[in-house]
Amino acid sequence: MGEKDLWHLETAAIRAGHRRTPEGENAEPLFLTSSFVFESAEQAEARFSGKEPGNVYSRFTNPTVKIFEERLAALEGGERCIATASGMAAILSLCMGLLRQGDHVVCSRALFGNTVLLFNNFMAKFGVETTFVDLTDLDAWEAAIQKNTRFLFLETPSNPLTEIVDLQALSDISRRKGTLLVVDNVFCTPVLQRPLKLGADIVVHSATKYLDGQGRCVGGAIVGPKALLDREIYPFLRTGGASMSPFNAWVFLKGLETLKLRMEAHCRNALELARWLEAHPKVERVYYPGLPSHPQHELARKQQSGFGGIVSFEVKGGKEGAWRVINSTRWLSITANLGDVKTTITHPATTTHGRLSQEERLRAGIKDNLIRISVGLENIEDIQEELKRGLRQI
Repeated sequence: MGEKDLWHLETAAIRAGHRRTPEGENAEPLFLTSSFVFESAEQAEARFSGKEPGNVYSRFTNPTVKIFEERLAALEGGERCIATASGMAAILSLCMGLLRQGDHVVCSRALFGNTVLLFNNFMAKFGVETTFVDLTDLDAWEAAIQKNTRFLFLETPSNPLTEIVDLQALSDISRRKGTLLVVDNVFCTPVLQRPLKLGADIVVHSATKYLDGQGRCVGGAIVGPKALLDREIYPFLRTGGASMSPFNAWVFLKGLETLKLRMEAHCRNALELARWLEAHPKVERVYYPGLPSHPQHELARKQQSGFGGIVSFEVKGGKEGAWRVINSTRWLSITANLGDVKTTITHPATTTHGRLSQEERLRAGIKDNLIRISVGLENIEDIQEELKRGLRQI
């Protein structure tokens, strides 16, 4: 067991992965180089063939990216991390590495819209079949698994309704059926939830969200067993080039340093906002795991160390009412990104899930009067005042 395995999360988020160069730097170095120089033709051959470890080309080996990979793996409790160009690139790399023609995947119906499209519109072109099930229905998950099912894929909490599945129970089903369990941990981050410890095989991230935390860069990551990732997924990254840039990796490293502090603050603000919205007469329903009214509130208390920073709610007046609330805000950021220190607000039915059919949206519970807020770190009273303006217009 190495020293990093003994560290608490806060320490690992600041220290893991960094081995000082001969220059003796305190901050992580930024290696802005496309290639690396070899001492000889023999060393070049050994590096390219994999006989000798070391840097080859920044598409698949870069010291700054490696620090980020090792640090996130330490936070998630995984053996290996592969960094990618975006969260969707992480999911694509996962699919291209693990799946082949004739395979089957079971997915939660409560997924980010582009993830649904990836499986429906693109993986299907290569002969991969996908079955979608209700996230919280364990019987539906088990019934959907076939002999050729390669993995189960889900988000918990889900986007945007914050539904939660019992990961340990689903892991038991997955192992009994001989499939892999893949969890998108973007809403919780390893600060609030560690799926690998709850039985998941692989975790994926959009580093763009909370891992960065300030809306600066786009990136993604896959965390899991070293042997599996090296054998199945890393070869696709090396060949396909869905690589994280060194600069973005360096920015994400700075984000990880404050991740625990930010997630705790997001949770505090989000819980207070959810309680306030639930008591508002113009709000029909609030979706937030920290509320006792949430269907999986007790599961969230057991499975997570906090309830997260995403609050979704339905307002009176349908789509027009939802748009009035959004358009009446003066400084909340109207954007589909989330996980930022700035509070963001969006209308999922016409943005994040707008490319899904109306039938698909309704089956996922995404109504036209639904608003999603990624609660930032501004003063909570100021956030409430912003929303009051719009709710008065309904």
